[in-house]
Amino acid sequence: MNPIKSDLKNRDDVFLLVSTFYDKIRKDDALGPFFNRLITDWPAHIERLTSFWESSLFLKTKYYGNPLEVHIKVDEEHNNSITDKHFGAWLNFWVQTVDELFEGDMANNAKQRARKMGTFLYINIFQARQNKA
Repeated sequence: MNPIKSDLKNRDDVFLLVSTFYDKIRKDDALGPFFNRLITDWPAHIERLTSFWESSLFLKTKYYGNPLEVHIKVDEEHNNSITDKHFGAWLNFWVQTVDELFEGDMANNAKQRARKMGTFLYINIFQARQNKA
């Protein structure tokens, strides 16, 4: 029997989503190494990403950071080895996690924002590579 899912409503929901998502990412053979090698304080990282997603979805908190700069640095530190397959896997984990935990307009919004963000980061990481070549 499936419990009735609710929509994303607040920071606690976002924290659950982000925490569950990164539990999967950290264990994944393809994605885990990108994150596990560079992130030394996972609780702080989860809090930062919870703030990012809370800001993105609810416009309640202010996120101070530059995700593009961070992702370009991660790509550089991994010898420019990030590919479209990594972004596809990341997005699949995100959508799967949203669907496992939530349903509704905000849940759909979270999936759509992740698609847009993934595309933006993917394009700009490759553009950064070209600019350095």
